[in-house]
Amino acid sequence: MTLLYLALLLASIGCMVLLDRRFTLFLWRAPRRAAATLAIGLAFLVCWDLAGIAMGIFLHTPNEITTGLMLAPHLPLEEVVFLLFLCYLSMVLYEGSLRVFAVRSSRGRGSGAGDSRAGSPRSGPSREHTSAPGREAGS
Repeated sequence: MTLLYLALLLASIGCMVLLDRRFTLFLWRAPRRAAATLAIGLAFLVCWDLAGIAMGIFLHTPNEITTGLMLAPHLPLEEVVFLLFLCYLSMVLYEGSLRVFAVRSSRGRGSGAGDSRAGSPRSGPSREHTSAPGREAGS
């Protein structure tokens, strides 16, 4: 019984928090709404697990990489932390995908269709599109 799996899960959540914070995707965009969404998603998945445990579908067997802390019969602490990570990952991927698609669709309508950085919310003007007054770009 070790903390290895729990530590890896918490490190993964930490990485997601850093991405979320950097790009303001989920928790930092609307903290109350995000917390409610995570709580509802986690509650649903825990209930799903408990139903699976009651039907004998999900079982836990002791191993060397988990803590051995059980929140209920066959429901280890790591399972709940994993489900939290799964919910958080899903929401960060969803919000990130929406942002990528919005940038791509706005780029397709704009003049910067050939520049991969055009329309990026965090990029400044690119050198290819910057020219001195009275001169055309590229001449």
